Amino acid sequence: MQYLCNAIAGIPLHYLILICLTLGLAPFVPEPHLWEKLKMLANGTLTRPIDIFDLLLHGTPWVVLGLRLTLCRTAGV
Repeated sequence: MQYLCNAIAGIPLHYLILICLTLGLAPFVPEPHLWEKLKMLANGTLTRPIDIFDLLLHGTPWVVLGLRLTLCRTAGV
């Protein structure tokens, strides 16, 4: 766990925020992919492999940012 926190803490916070706002929300029109895939997940229609890949691709920056802001802060890194 400490190794993971050290690796994530090495990523500058402003880069993580920039990645979340670009890759995490792209494409912006008609709605962000991440939001669309989360709605599909809630409805139970997230079944195609490309949709699952899209969820992972656009959701990963948000997960890393969340880890950076919560877990690594509580671990004292």
